[in-house]
Formats: sequence, structure tokens, C-alpha cells
Amino acid sequence: MEIFILAFFALGYLVLAGADIGVGMLLPYLGRSGAERRVVIAAIAPFFLGNEVWLVATGGVLAGLFPELESELITGHYSLVVVLLMSWVIRDTGLWLRGRLPDTGWQRWCDGAVVAGSWGLALSWGLLLGQVLTGIDGPLAVLPALVVAALFAAHGLAFAALRLRGEPHRRASMLSGGAGEARTFALTATAFAVVGVLVGLRLPLSAGTAGAVLVPVILALIPLLVAAQAWVWWTFRHRVTGPSYL
Repeated sequence: MEIFILAFFALGYLVLAGADIGVGMLLPYLGRSGAERRVVIAAIAPFFLGNEVWLVATGGVLAGLFPELESELITGHYSLVVVLLMSWVIRDTGLWLRGRLPDTGWQRWCDGAVVAGSWGLALSWGLLLGQVLTGIDGPLAVLPALVVAALFAAHGLAFAALRLRGEPHRRASMLSGGAGEARTFALTATAFAVVGVLVGLRLPLSAGTAGAVLVPVILALIPLLVAAQAWVWWTFRHRVTGPSYL
């Protein structure tokens, strides 16, 4: 049961947060002007904080149910984890601060932080997942990292195609050709899930002794998390029509 709980949260994070990370990576392509970029950011505004909850939950499950694996991942990839966390902070800082001042120069700097942080997240996850999956280290480890980063970008395009209108939508529809957007998003989500499962099969998933206490608590909280996530997606299921609070 512990393994299924870890897989649930980890795969949920990759599929859900992978979309807003991919949109952030392609912000200069999807939004060619300041007004367009603000609309593109509005496409992920209702979701990105909720998506990050899945990463926090994954970290909590690792620490509580798989302490040896957590220690191995952090100590074995310490520098990579630091870069990942810094990228996370940079990306979120750009999102939160870009709308706080009307100055276009300030907004361009914040947009740059969003893009840089998103690429940092995608490449960090790519390096981490690629090293676990392939065992490749050194300069060649960049190759699987780039493949994973490309998957982040494709997933972001598929999500943006579902959320945007006008010219940004046309740019985002390059994968789906303007039709079958939901199908394209389902395919990229499935690809993320497959990558996550393959990585999980390579990990030494030996649960600790706290499962008897923690598993019932986590199982009781999962329906609340799923219900909250479903409510957010249903509430903001329509395409964006203008800028958001960011």
C-alpha cells in the first residue's frame, strides 16, 4: 500500500505540475507581448499552487514511509535537489511579483524569472529522473534530461491549447493541429505517467516502520485532496478570457 501511495502523489505531481512548468518554459513563444504573456500566465494561475501540493505531499510520503529512499535520493543528488528547489523559488517569485508593479521592465524581469525557473525545474527533474532510470552520469546525463524537458514542454503546449484563445491558442495548438486538444493532453499526461512508473521500478522501494500509523491517515486525506483538485479543475475548466491576479 505504501508504494501505491507514493506512486499516486508522485505521478499526480508530474502530470499536474508538468503542465504549468511546460507553460512557463514556453512563455516567450506563447505570449509575444506583455498583454499576451499575462493571459498565458492566467491559464495556469488557478492551478499551479494546488499542483505544488502534490510535490509537498510526495516529499512527506518519502520522509514518513520511505526514509531510506529519501535519504538516498537527497544525499546522492544533493546539488541537483538544491538547484531544483532554487528553480522552484525563482519561478514562483516571478509569478507572484510580475503584477505588483506596472513597469514593463519589471514585468520582463519577472517573466524571465518564470522562464528560467521553469526550465530549471524541467532540466533538474530530467537529470534526476534520467539518472535513476538510465544510470547515465556525467555529460551524457544531459541527453535524457533534454528528453524529459521536451516532454514538459509538450505537456505545457497541450495544456495551453486547452486553456487559451486567439493567437496564443494557435501557437499552442502546434502539437494537436487545432483539433484533438484533449487527446493530445491525455497522451502527454500518459507519457509522464509511464516515465514515472519506469523510474519507480528502478527505485529501492523498501518501506519504513511508520506505515501502520501514517497509511490510514494518508488514505483518509486522499479523497479530500482529490475532491479539492477536481473542484478547481471543474471551476476553471473554461478558456481564459483575460489576465488574472498574477
